[in-house]
Amino acid sequence: MTKKKEVHSKHYHEKGRNGWVPTSTSDELNDNQEQLKDDLNQYVKELESYVNDMEGYIHNSNTSCVNDNFSSVLDVVTKEVTDLLKKKNKDYGNTALNPPQIFSKLNSSEALCARLDDKLSRIKNKGINDKTEDTLDDVIGYLLLLKMSLR
Repeated sequence: MTKKKEVHSKHYHEKGRNGWVPTSTSDELNDNQEQLKDDLNQYVKELESYVNDMEGYIHNSNTSCVNDNFSSVLDVVTKEVTDLLKKKNKDYGNTALNPPQIFSKLNSSEALCARLDDKLSRIKNKGINDKTEDTLDDVIGYLLLLKMSLR
């Protein structure tokens, strides 16, 4: 079954009817293109200004962050590590500094060094990324525990 071609009246393509609008004249097109170019140039200038402002803001933020917030950032980072150590110490029963020596006969300092070797090997093999970021906390924690074990 073939589809029958629609036949339209002579008024079908009248301006505005059925969404049809006659094409613009070449003068109108040129005016529209010039206006579009002007609008785009203005938009590019605004974007460039925005990018320059953001670059300045980022530069100033980074320097002020380093200078003004070093202590507070350090406090936050060290608190995260010490909170983790305190939680693990509670969960494991102070085995880091007093190992049960069930399988391993290493003292606490030697056992901590072995754990540090494992963590550093993981970083060497996997790198530092979102999946291994906790390894950095573990290394920092084990170094603190090692320092405590040497007292």
